Amino acid sequence: MKLSRRDFTKIGSKIVIGAATGPVIIDALVKKAQASESSPDGDYDWNKHYWGYVVDTTKCIGCGRCANACKRENEVPFDEPVYRTWIERYRKLKDGEMKIDSPNAGIDGFTDDIPEEEINKAFYVPKICNHCENAPCVQVCPVGATYTTNDGVILVDFEYCIGCRYCIQACPYGARYFNLEKGTADKCTWCYHRITKGLLPACVQACPVGARKFGDLKDPESIVNKILDKERINVLKPDLGTKPKVYYLGLDREVR
Repeated sequence: MKLSRRDFTKIGSKIVIGAATGPVIIDALVKKAQASESSPDGDYDWNKHYWGYVVDTTKCIGCGRCANACKRENEVPFDEPVYRTWIERYRKLKDGEMKIDSPNAGIDGFTDDIPEEEINKAFYVPKICNHCENAPCVQVCPVGATYTTNDGVILVDFEYCIGCRYCIQACPYGARYFNLEKGTADKCTWCYHRITKGLLPACVQACPVGARKFGDLKDPESIVNKILDKERINVLKPDLGTKPKVYYLGLDREVR
């Protein structure tokens, strides 16, 4: 397989890293450039899709079924404080103080530890990897193990990840964690193994109130596109210029 001039240039720009850390990293860069030209196995054509995600904070009830389903589907250990998706609870008290918590990522639900009469307003905000178009995690990875697929999903290649954790530090949304068993970075993939087979991400399927929506941004009839066309949406930390592909409905200005 031939490498394009663009691929060769990208690899060459990183050779300095290889000189400092060894031939294994150089080999990983070359293999990654070659792999990037190939679509996933099977009939799925990743050039025909570009995925997006919508969270409706006005519907979320904080039940935790999404986070539970995510751990089960992706075999994320229940006995470790690591999560691919989680739910945050925001409670603004009548004295103006904002209380934010997410016990065990919301998997077990939330307890009413503050008297209702002291709360001015309360709501839940599901969080997940934003699969940004201008992703800091992709930019800082020294070996190309974190990369963006043609259909807009950011993945980690566990074979090439060297566990440096630069990407974990670079993510402004706290959406990455270190997988102790693999010795690599890990994160939400929008259940890539499912969506490439025509299925929904586990968290979307598990939500009992339809607070999570997933769809193809290249399809004008997809649920996500219909929401983006008709509703006022926001993204988290827009000032960072990361261009998230997780869009929020009813996002309160207090959310960070």
